[in-house]
Amino acid sequence: MRDALINLRALPEQRDLIDHAASLLGKNRSDFMLEAACERAQAVVLDQTFFNLDAEKFKQFTHMLDAPTTPNAGLARLMKVKAPWSANKK
Repeated sequence: MRDALINLRALPEQRDLIDHAASLLGKNRSDFMLEAACERAQAVVLDQTFFNLDAEKFKQFTHMLDAPTTPNAGLARLMKVKAPWSANKK
């Protein structure tokens, strides 16, 4: 049971857009808005993740990033896929 209340004000046009999008997904306004807000909040939090390394661990970390990749079937397959923005170019 949800019991925390969140209120906000919107322009009628914004409300109508949200209602239309929610109906396309078979959701009500509250469920749609809560899901969209939580997805965005998670993205923001994940973008702000910070980790601290001492000098030795940082050296190891950068060494791993700079190391050449090892042969990998999945990576080879991925590198053969054309980017969507260049798929039509010959």
